Amino acid sequence: MRQANTMPITPTPKIWMNGTLVDWDKAQVHVLTHTLHYGTGVFEGIRAYETADGPAVFRLQEHIERLFRSAHILGMEIPYTVDEIVAATKETVKSTGLPGCYIRPIAYYGYGEMGLNTLPCTVDVAIACWPWGAYLGDDAMTKGVRMKISSWKRLDHNMLPPAAKTVANYANSSLAKVEALKAGYDEAILLNNEGLVSECTGENLFVVRNGTVITPPLSAGALEGITQATVIEILTELGHKVEKGNIARSDLYIAEEIFCVGTAAEVSAINSVDDRAVPCPGPITRQVADLYGRAVRGQVPQYKKYCELA
Repeated sequence: MRQANTMPITPTPKIWMNGTLVDWDKAQVHVLTHTLHYGTGVFEGIRAYETADGPAVFRLQEHIERLFRSAHILGMEIPYTVDEIVAATKETVKSTGLPGCYIRPIAYYGYGEMGLNTLPCTVDVAIACWPWGAYLGDDAMTKGVRMKISSWKRLDHNMLPPAAKTVANYANSSLAKVEALKAGYDEAILLNNEGLVSECTGENLFVVRNGTVITPPLSAGALEGITQATVIEILTELGHKVEKGNIARSDLYIAEEIFCVGTAAEVSAINSVDDRAVPCPGPITRQVADLYGRAVRGQVPQYKKYCELA
């Protein structure tokens, strides 16, 4: 079994819960909290980076807007506005005293009702921050990660909505991730029911074929990634042809480069898929990783608009 890159949680002073900053150890929920039993919650993964001007949250507005879209798809009404959750996120980041951190907002059905009917349930919101390193390992960009095509298929649009970042959907991702680790790989790639590439367990995928950079469309079951959107912008600026299009399994085996992107994973090179070697890290991957790494830290003028100071 592959030695997993564990990601332990380091406590910080406060967690925002339903409008109030509470002590980390007191941020608790009841064992009969509805979402704990049925997976009916939505969440985001966001990063704040150290910048010359202080901690800055990258694309905070877009992340919170996606949180609300996920809730809308689920039929959940978050009892706050987007602006209120944006402000609460900044307040929580500031309370940590950290130069940078990972941020996890979550909206969930709370305690008081049981059963599958969510209509009478109350909606609770929490925001936690903690220091977090490289999700796929410190050498994910230099040495790359080993990928396995998962035996688990990506969720179908008419089963659970892959366009929503819901708690329940990540059981699918977890099954694929653990399967890959037990088989000696770093990460998994999920195909959809048509056998086309969807995404990784928590990242969007980019494949270079004949000089064109391709990423799977939302119709293939991929989540609409915020890092994905940033990388498309970076690729376009660098003069590369980029398109959203279907990718077959065999396309991965003969790719010129493959990399995956996400808030947690940032930009990570892929060195093989199902033990077929892929050139790694390729020149486009290196270009993207370098510019992205500087952009999120407020070092590239045209991307500073995405860096919101806490």
